[in-house]
Amino acid sequence: MYRRRRIVVGVTLVLVLALIVFCVYSLGRGVGAINTAIHHDEVYAISRDTVPTPKKTSGVKDCSAKDLSLDLSSASQSVPVGGSLEFTAKIVHDGSDSCLVDGSDAGRVLTITSGQQTVYTSALCATDSRMLLMAKGDKDIQQLKWNADSNAALTECTDEADWPRVNAGTYVARLSLKDHPKVKSDPVTFTVE
Repeated sequence: MYRRRRIVVGVTLVLVLALIVFCVYSLGRGVGAINTAIHHDEVYAISRDTVPTPKKTSGVKDCSAKDLSLDLSSASQSVPVGGSLEFTAKIVHDGSDSCLVDGSDAGRVLTITSGQQTVYTSALCATDSRMLLMAKGDKDIQQLKWNADSNAALTECTDEADWPRVNAGTYVARLSLKDHPKVKSDPVTFTVE
């Protein structure tokens, strides 16, 4: 009988000790989890600030101003007020080595002026880059459409339908490169009637 009591008391003590160890372990894990949840944003905010900029790995250089020339022509020499005018934009590689140039509307910029005043630029609205690998003699030809509207007074890109129409008059279109503003096409003069 005494043996049975001692065995029951011993088993009870082992169970109580196991329960105490389990509770202490669980509390420790819970405190750690809560601490991680509280500081989660701080840990990731620090890691987001240190993202490195991508490295250029192609080994191909960017085109310089001496490597490129631009050509611009229009489908017509006049357009009605509220109409649209088609342009053909051409980037020609004149250099001897291959190089990269951005041929997007933001990299290859169409500018419309009236006198000394700029009325339109294709660089106002951001576009994805369109990197072109060009070698000697390569040409990139794109069709551009101008809807006889003005965006020069705007500071940010908005819906083109809200842009004001230009008035009748004489206008000049020119193509340039954003990265090399001195590289320009010959001017194309046309009228809005």
